[in-house]
Amino acid sequence: MIPFPDNRADERKALTLRELNLRIKSVIQDGFPDYYWLRAETSDVRVNHSSGHCYLEFIEKHPQTGQLLAKSRASIWAKTFALLKPYFEKETGQAFVSGLTVLVKVSVEFHELYGFSLTVYDIDPTYTLGDMARKRMEILNRLKTEGILTLNKELLFPSLPQRIAVITSPTAAGYEDFMNQLMNNEAGYPFYVKLFPALMQGDKTEESVISALDRIYSFADHFDVVVIIRGGGATSDLNSFDSYLLAANCAQFPLPIITGIGHERDETVLDMVAHTRTKTPTAVAEFLIGCMDDEAENLALLQDRLVALADMRLMEEKTFIQLLVSKLPILTMSSLEKAHSLVQVLGRKLPVGTVSLLAEQRAFVNDRYRDIQRLTNKRSNEEKGVINELYRDIQEVTKRRITEQRNLLQMTEQFVQMGSPDYILKRGYTLTLKDGTIQKSASSFVEGECYITRFSDGDVDGIVTKMHKK
Repeated sequence: MIPFPDNRADERKALTLRELNLRIKSVIQDGFPDYYWLRAETSDVRVNHSSGHCYLEFIEKHPQTGQLLAKSRASIWAKTFALLKPYFEKETGQAFVSGLTVLVKVSVEFHELYGFSLTVYDIDPTYTLGDMARKRMEILNRLKTEGILTLNKELLFPSLPQRIAVITSPTAAGYEDFMNQLMNNEAGYPFYVKLFPALMQGDKTEESVISALDRIYSFADHFDVVVIIRGGGATSDLNSFDSYLLAANCAQFPLPIITGIGHERDETVLDMVAHTRTKTPTAVAEFLIGCMDDEAENLALLQDRLVALADMRLMEEKTFIQLLVSKLPILTMSSLEKAHSLVQVLGRKLPVGTVSLLAEQRAFVNDRYRDIQRLTNKRSNEEKGVINELYRDIQEVTKRRITEQRNLLQMTEQFVQMGSPDYILKRGYTLTLKDGTIQKSASSFVEGECYITRFSDGDVDGIVTKMHKK
């Protein structure tokens, strides 16, 4: 048998675990005596409410695959955390939670009981702001590259946005403020609001709001606009609205989207893709009421223009009618005189014309008859039959011609009778004569002159006693 070596001397030289850890601690303290600025992502952030200490992990991931490359425990002691937390959140508008990329000032620690860790002494919020801005810019650039960044802004906004789909939490104070402002508007405009409940803070915000948009899309024809509002809550919750998926859904939505999800200085990616961005839920209500006010003002202007145009047209027509009334007697007398002259001319020409026309027709018939007689004597009996038929045709044409001329003469006689002074007088008009001459104007008379008014059934003598000029 081979005897085992005696290791008792070596055992006396062995270190305990604590001694080993203390040596490691000493080496680390000697090797890392200073503070270091560390870039890392926060993970597993926990606050001990009794002590006020904050415990977390810093991690580093592969930028493409997301694989975990490094991890270290860290602590922020209560006094330091009480200063750093409000400072960081005030500057960034972001709660100090897991998943943030931060730049922190740390010291390297090794405790014989708790092992390796980092202690945080300071934080640079501008680095986190830069990282948040970078991520936001990446989302905006992606939306722009895909050609959807401004799609919702390009939608035609309705003139009367009365049918409103609202996405918010039903218990949010902002929703109550929105409804009170909208429904109690001073002008009494009617609005029709349908609530689509959604979570407006926390990790489920993105999924919940997109789900509400999907439900609205099924009834898109029933709404004019979509309102996304968020009342109250921490500013850090706005990070849920810096989401590519949410922004892409809103940018491509077929209805104009109005947002009121933060304070004036906070602008999320969702605000940037929405058709209209306002500060608060109350501001959204004021915007919708303002749209109605603008349209009401436009209608009032149109009404005023219509009334003015109607008044102008009525005045023009009134002036025209007055002009016609003033000229009607003169025009009537002028027409009567022209008709009277025409009747006299036609009266002189009618007997002569009638006798002449009848003589011409009689001569024409006699000539044709003599021609037929001559032809009849020279032709055979067969030809006589043809000639007789022709003679009968000539007689019929002649009779028709005479009838047409007689009708024409009768119509002319009726026209002459209608234009005669006697006919016009029978219709109620009168003629005023002075010294046997028809007078056309009142200015041709002076007081004391005698005149005759001619009616259809007789004359009336009169004396001018008073003049009335227009």
